[in-house]
Amino acid sequence: MLFRKEAAFPLAVQLRGPGAALGEVFSFLSGLYFRGKLAYGRAFARPGSAPDGVLVITPGRGLIPPDRIVTIQDLREIAEVGVEPEEPRYRDPLMRDASELHSVLEREDRVVLLGSIATGKYVDVIEGVLDGRLRFPAEFVGRGDMSRGGLLIRCVLAKRELEYVPIAGATRRGGRPPRLEPLR
Repeated sequence: MLFRKEAAFPLAVQLRGPGAALGEVFSFLSGLYFRGKLAYGRAFARPGSAPDGVLVITPGRGLIPPDRIVTIQDLREIAEVGVEPEEPRYRDPLMRDASELHSVLEREDRVVLLGSIATGKYVDVIEGVLDGRLRFPAEFVGRGDMSRGGLLIRCVLAKRELEYVPIAGATRRGGRPPRLEPLR
């Protein structure tokens, strides 16, 4: 939809012109899942020694802030990169930025991953670089994308931060937890 030249909705028009914030674009593309991650990250980030409290794993670009402006051409380039640990166009920028992030972290700083933990597409690339500092919400185990997004939105609304556990040695797959109660 965003790539169609005839698209007249505001985000498509912005992308063809000066560009739009990456977080807004990814929220449009991923719906509830990314909106939940972005809202939660903004609500509970503690930037500490890192300059940006929230960073988005972006294929071919590494870790970038959600407010970074991207154009339709940027989006085309991002879409060309496969999200696989073996893909150097994905892995190398991600490792570069994870290394840079690691270099500014203080001893007590931790990095919380709000993306998929069941596969290695994120974890296998950045866990070693972050030297054991990578954490994830324990309640993610067994949840699919939309369930994680819904959980994160509910936590933002309730002002409730989740419990984070280290990736290293953690159970990353499990049975499905009970369905989330509908929001009222």
